[in-house]
Amino acid sequence: MSKKLSELSQDLMNDEGKVHLIYAFNGTGKTRLSNEFKKLVQSSTSIDENRKIIYYNSYTEDIFYWDNKITTPTLNIYKNKFIDWINNILYEDEKEEIILNFQRYINNNKLTPKFDEDFSKVIFYYASGDNRAEEKIKISKGEESNFIWSIFYTILDKVKISYEESDDRFKSIKYIFIDDPVSSLDENHLIELAMDLAKIIKIIKSKVRVIISTHNPLFYNVLHNEFKKDNYKKYYLEKYENEEYALIKQDNDHPFAYHIFLRKEIQKAIVNGDLQKYHFNFLRNLLEKTSTYLGYKGWKELLEAINNKTGNDFKPRLIDLNSHSAHSSEEISNLSDSDKNEVKKLMSAIDEFCNFVEYQ
Repeated sequence: MSKKLSELSQDLMNDEGKVHLIYAFNGTGKTRLSNEFKKLVQSSTSIDENRKIIYYNSYTEDIFYWDNKITTPTLNIYKNKFIDWINNILYEDEKEEIILNFQRYINNNKLTPKFDEDFSKVIFYYASGDNRAEEKIKISKGEESNFIWSIFYTILDKVKISYEESDDRFKSIKYIFIDDPVSSLDENHLIELAMDLAKIIKIIKSKVRVIISTHNPLFYNVLHNEFKKDNYKKYYLEKYENEEYALIKQDNDHPFAYHIFLRKEIQKAIVNGDLQKYHFNFLRNLLEKTSTYLGYKGWKELLEAINNKTGNDFKPRLIDLNSHSAHSSEEISNLSDSDKNEVKKLMSAIDEFCNFVEYQ
């Protein structure tokens, strides 16, 4: 049954499960779900109570912004209750752990952040190890995302320690909601992050309810493999036309079959007459994942095999042109009727080639 995001948030809060893993395509509503859940927890927290939830999503990253009006590149931190809470609750030596976590995730122990006294500004420099002047730099967007995640991860680690040792600072935390941490990481570091996260969650899950949402199938599956021996729940977030949603429970015995969900999204667009240019990205991704799944060297080799079996003559060029953002026609989201027909024909051919059967 479809529901509003606020209702799904209430369902998650009422559910006795301690760990919830949610997969959703970008634009489906997972970030809005995290915000609805945050608001729900905050509305149930009295003024006199300590913080009950910590959360990470794209809005968390928006708290950090560069000041381009001054000579020294400076990353500003917008002061709000969450940032004030972090600044007040972390000891100074614990803030040093943020730096170490950041350097570990970017695999560079020279690039060093430096906070000002009130935790409102950060400068970055390469530590030279000698008396040379430190050159202040503006870090890349990927490094910035890693830095912001390192702050959040340090807090998570302190929540874990608070339950291992006699430290009451973080024991008021009852909920953690993490939405798509650090999408800029390469696969090796993303796996490392997922495993780091899983280690912490396994320790705190008896005391804290954890919800993780992501659009990244690798991140999702690493967490699945880490949690599969534990009592956890995993879902697929489905969005409907009436701005309602459903959390569709998934089988815990198997990892996430991303190509199956890509197929479902494309087929849904075909049925609804809503094929857009971005569905070519889905189609290319479907071919890539399916080629890997079936043991082909690449998606073009799979496409050739599909042509040979089904008697079609699908051209890789059409998919290349429509799935690469570098082309000037990218801003046109609507597809021509001929392109729509090509997508429909190719999806039918993929189903025929893979002997796909729709189970009810």
